[in-house]
Amino acid sequence: MEPQTPKDTSDYYKHLSLFWTDIIHLMSSKPQALASVGPMRAFASNAKKISTELIEINESLMGFNQFVTEYYKQLAETWNVAQKKVNLKVPDVPHDVEQIDSLKRVWIDIFDNDFTELFDSVKFGENYGKLVSKELELTKHWNNISNVILQSANLPSKEEIDEIYKELHSLKKRVTKLEIELKKVNKK
Repeated sequence: MEPQTPKDTSDYYKHLSLFWTDIIHLMSSKPQALASVGPMRAFASNAKKISTELIEINESLMGFNQFVTEYYKQLAETWNVAQKKVNLKVPDVPHDVEQIDSLKRVWIDIFDNDFTELFDSVKFGENYGKLVSKELELTKHWNNISNVILQSANLPSKEEIDEIYKELHSLKKRVTKLEIELKKVNKK
């Protein structure tokens, strides 16, 4: 038997989860829809969407964990190497203020150089880009789940609330402008 990669395992469990989600949805949607009214009826009909999003979140979370682990591994390795360089350069314990200031300058120079080198490296940039990408995927899935729940409860979505805030901001600016113009007219 061939060893499976994490991607194969993830695909297997994703497929299995979707299969059981479909079965449960088919078996329970009819009685649920008949028995529930109002927001619960909408929520019951949207339960499959939420389940699917949760499955997708797990896949994105696996990727995110992989990239965040690599991110902190790179930071820790750079820290350890830089600290070893500092320890080699300044082996004695400082006894006066000048030695302490000298140690600080050496520490800052070495760490600044090593971390700048890390942050400029292609490997760090690629990993960080993938990390941010997975984080955005997670955010997208959470927003999708939130929108399904808000829609089920007959509440406005985030986009609709943002639109209202923009309109309120615009109205506030117009009212402020009109108040200033009214004050100018009243002064004359």
